[in-house]
Amino acid sequence: MKSATVARNYAQALFLAGDARGLPEVERYGRLMEAVAGAVAADERIAVALESPRVSKATKAAVLERALGDLADPEFVRFLQAVVRRGRQGLVGEIAQQYHTLVDEKLNRVHAGVTLLQEPDARLEKEVIERLSQAIGKEVRAHFRADRDILGGVVVRVGDRIYDGSVRRKLATLRRKLVTGD
Repeated sequence: MKSATVARNYAQALFLAGDARGLPEVERYGRLMEAVAGAVAADERIAVALESPRVSKATKAAVLERALGDLADPEFVRFLQAVVRRGRQGLVGEIAQQYHTLVDEKLNRVHAGVTLLQEPDARLEKEVIERLSQAIGKEVRAHFRADRDILGGVVVRVGDRIYDGSVRRKLATLRRKLVTGD
């Protein structure tokens, strides 16, 4: 729990810095954090170099500046250097996640997992997103997946809530009613 709180604090600091520069910068910082977190997760050498006590913090800061100097503004690079200087480089992935949560809150946006019988076409995706946005009252970023086990219908997960309109659930409910006589 403590690491999530620390990561959220760092994410808030970066978010405030980006927000002061405007929405495009907020979204850009999110993409940069995601890219850095992805690079650390994908390349063990980067993770080892950042985590190693044998590599000085000054060397780590210089490497970050060289690696990101042309891609990110100095403020973003200084933020990452501060994360490393304070020994929080292991939280880069969590910071990125927390940052995206802050952006979603600011933009009144939610992410929804949408499970269908088969992969939807563009028209169906658009229709599902529009209906979910109307029902929830927020912009919905839908993440679609196919699962033949649902037999038909749709299952939507938004945060901790699950809306199950699958044929499988309807059949299970009908079976339970027939067995119990309700």
